[in-house]
Order: sequence, then structure tokens, then C-alpha cells
Amino acid sequence: MKIGVLALQGDFAEHVAALKKLSVEASEVRLPEHLKELDGLIIPGGESTTIGKLAVAYNLMDSLKIFGQRRAIWGTCAGAIFLSKDVSRDQPLLGLMDIKVQRNAFGRQIDSFETDLDIPELKQATGTTENYHAVFIRAPIIESVSGDAKILASIPDGRIVAAQQGHLLATSFHPELTDDLRFHKYFLTLVD
Repeated sequence: MKIGVLALQGDFAEHVAALKKLSVEASEVRLPEHLKELDGLIIPGGESTTIGKLAVAYNLMDSLKIFGQRRAIWGTCAGAIFLSKDVSRDQPLLGLMDIKVQRNAFGRQIDSFETDLDIPELKQATGTTENYHAVFIRAPIIESVSGDAKILASIPDGRIVAAQQGHLLATSFHPELTDDLRFHKYFLTLVD
């Protein structure tokens, strides 16, 4: 199994390190030809407008959309925004997931926080019982899901912070910034 991490901007190195801890072959993706022979792709957190503009500049948009129709993609934070169909503003999006996202929904950088999440699918897939400790940094929320997308996790006030649509996964938080590898393991179960 070989997983790529979109390495245009953001915390791609942390995802590569997490995959290597799981003994998964990982590679950085910067050009369309880097998608060849990959089984899945992670789009990291960072700044979603910048990631989108760089994906346009490097002629990656069409290749990423085609890749996502057949292969697993996981977007974390800015990556979740980039996967969505709607962010209520004009910016490059892949439009692969039936989710509407609100950028920076929890406020500014100083408003970043951590919390525990009860995610039954994650516990079942990894054979664990502990809640997941999630790190939110200037995070988006998933305002709504539609079509085949389903809610995976919400914070106690009901705001959606993780969703899945078949082999596509979106999280508002940053699993790559913790030592808990369960979300990376969960994503690998979505890879054919």
C-alpha cells in the first residue's frame, strides 16, 4: 500500500511521519504524475485558499478530482475544506464531498482548542474503547452533509467535525499532531 500526501503547503510532513509509524509507504505529491501508483491520498491542514491556488498553478485540480472518484482521499482541516462542494465563497475546491464547510468557524488562532470525541466508527474499526482526543487549530466546521455523506463526529453542541462519503473522509481537526494513530488506521481501511 502506498499513500501520498499533498505537499503544496501545510503540515504534510506530520502526516508522512504518522504513516511511516504505521509502516505504510508514503510519498509527497506536488505534481499530477506523483499520483500514479498511489492507493490513497491525504490532503493536510494548512491554508485552504493557498492549497487551492497552488493546486491550480501546478495543474493538479483535474488529476485530483479524477483520483478522488476512484481512490480514497482524507482531508484534514484545510484539506476538508478543499474536498468540499461549498464554502460560501469563491476559491478553488475539488467538490468531491457532499459537505458544506465554514472556514475558521471556531475563531482565530488564539481560539484553538482540544477536546475528546466519541466516534463509534473509529472505535469499532480500531478495536478500541477510548474517546479520541482531537486538536482544533483555527478549524472549520462541516455545516451540513448531504447525498451519500454521513456524519462521523460532532462536538457536544452538535457542530459537525468529521464526515465520510464512501472512500472520502473529512476531519476539522488534526490527527497528525497527536500520537494517536487511530484516524490514520481508520483511513487505511477506506483504501482498496
